[in-house]
Amino acid sequence: MVRFLVTGKSRRPNNCNTFLIMAKTVKINATDGSSIEFVDEMIGSGGMKDVYFSPDKSYVVAFFRDKQDFNAKDRLQNITGVYRDRIFNQQGGDYWQDLYCWPTKIVEYNGKLGIVCPTYQKHFFFSKGSVNNDFLGIKGKEKEGKWFASAKNQNKFLAPEEKGDWFKYFQICIRISRAVKRLHAAGLAHSDLSYKNVLVDPATGRAAIIDIDGLVVPGKYPPDVLGTPDFIAPEVIETQHLKITDPARKVPSIATDRHALAVMIYMYLLYRHPLRGGKVNDLDCAKDEEYSMGSKALFIEHPTDKSNQVKVNQLNPSQLPQGDPNKTPYTVCGPYLKTLFDKAFIEGLHNPAARPTANEWEDALLKTVDLMQPCQNQGCWHKWFIFDNTKQPKCPFCGTVYKGQLPVLNLYSSRRAGTFTPDNYRLMVYNNQYLYQWHVNRNISPNERLTEDQKKPVGYFVFHNNKWLLINQRLNDLEDKSEGKVIPINQAVELTDGKQILLSKEEGGRLMIVQLVTG
Repeated sequence: MVRFLVTGKSRRPNNCNTFLIMAKTVKINATDGSSIEFVDEMIGSGGMKDVYFSPDKSYVVAFFRDKQDFNAKDRLQNITGVYRDRIFNQQGGDYWQDLYCWPTKIVEYNGKLGIVCPTYQKHFFFSKGSVNNDFLGIKGKEKEGKWFASAKNQNKFLAPEEKGDWFKYFQICIRISRAVKRLHAAGLAHSDLSYKNVLVDPATGRAAIIDIDGLVVPGKYPPDVLGTPDFIAPEVIETQHLKITDPARKVPSIATDRHALAVMIYMYLLYRHPLRGGKVNDLDCAKDEEYSMGSKALFIEHPTDKSNQVKVNQLNPSQLPQGDPNKTPYTVCGPYLKTLFDKAFIEGLHNPAARPTANEWEDALLKTVDLMQPCQNQGCWHKWFIFDNTKQPKCPFCGTVYKGQLPVLNLYSSRRAGTFTPDNYRLMVYNNQYLYQWHVNRNISPNERLTEDQKKPVGYFVFHNNKWLLINQRLNDLEDKSEGKVIPINQAVELTDGKQILLSKEEGGRLMIVQLVTG
C-alpha cells in the first residue's frame, strides 16, 4: 500500500485541509511473465493513454483507453522485443538508454492493453519553471520541447535558469539527430516526431525521444497518426484527403521524419517556424493552413521567392528579435547548417528524396560546434556565436565585436604519405578549449562509437603571456612542421599566423594550418 497526501475539505476545527488516503498497489504479470506493480492512482493522461506510477516511481505503466487490435499488439510486442534488442542489447547499447524513453514490457489489466516505460530522468522536469515565482505553474512538470522552441516562451515565460545557452541547444540537436539516425538505421520511423514528443534540458544539453510505442515499420506497421501540426511533412498534408488505401496517399515514414527533424533543429536554434511567414494562400483559415503547410509550403527565408517573408509588424513584441529573420537570418547557424537548411526547406520541401538524413544533420552540427566562440559580452543571453569568416567577427545576437587575436585552425588530412587534402573543416580556438582525437584523425568521429580512451582530450589551448599556445597532453607525433620541431608531451607550440602543425602521422592523421584573425 502507498500513502498519498491529497487536499480536500476537513471538518477539523483547526481548518487543516489535508487528509491521508490509501491507494491500492496492483500486482500483475507482464506478457513476458515478469511481475509488474503500479499504484492505482492516475498521474497523467495523454491523447491515447492513462499513466500510473510504480510504487518506487522507477517506471510507469500506461494503459491505452481504447481497445487495441491484433496489429497494435503485434507492433508493441516487436517494439518491446526484437527492435528494442537490436538497439539496447548490442555492443554499445547502454549509450542509447539516455536518448529514448523506450517501452520495456507489455501488460494487460481489466481488458486494457498497456506498456511499461522507465520514468523520465530528473533533469527533464522543470526545477524553476516560469518567471514571477512560476506563475504558469510548470515547476515539476516535464520539459516538453515546445517550451524551448519559440521566442515568446524564451522571452516572456521561462525562468532564466531554465533557458540554457546557444551551445546547449546545439548539443540538444546533436542528441536528437543521433537518436533519429539510430531509429532509421533500424528501419524504423517515429511517425510523430515533434517538440511534443521530445524532452529537452537546455541546462545540460540533454534530450530524449518519447512516445516510442507508435513506431512505423514500413511495409509492416502503418502509422497510427499523421503527426503533430507544424511538423507534418507537406506531402502528408497535401494527400490527406485521399483514402488510406490510395497509393498516392503519403503517410508518416522515414522521409517525413527527416522533414520534422529539420523543422525541430531550425526552431531550437532560431526560435521560429521555417514555414510560417506572411503569405496568405486562402482567405479561409482552414484552407490557408492546409496550403501553407502542404502544397504551397514555402521557406520564409527563401533566397529568391520572397512572397512568404515574415511581416514583422504582425509579430507580437515578445517574438522579437528572434522572430525577425532580418535580425538573425538562418546563416548565423554557419555554413554547414545553412547548406542543410537549403536542402530541407528549398530542395527537399516538396521533394522528400532530397531531404538531409539524420546522419547529415549530426555531422553538420558537430562541425558547427567547432566553429563556435564564446561571446565576450557577459550579458549576452546566447553566450556563444559561430565564426562568420570575416576579419571582424561579431556576435549576431548582441552585436559585440570580437576583440583580440582569434586563431582559426584549418584542418587537412592525409590520403597518402606526404600529401594533405583540405577537409572542409575548421576549429576555432578559445581559452582552455580542448583538442580531441576526432580533430587529430579524420577516421575518428565524435559519435556513439567513441571508446573511453577516444573521449579523453589529447591537448588544450591557452592564451598565456599574450600568446596562443597548444599544450600537448597525449600526442606522440605532434610536430611544428614550420620549424621542424617535435613537440613532446607536456610541452607547448605557439599558434602564429601561417604555422603548420602536424597532429598525427597515422592513416587519416591531420595537419592544421593556423590563421590569425585580429579584431
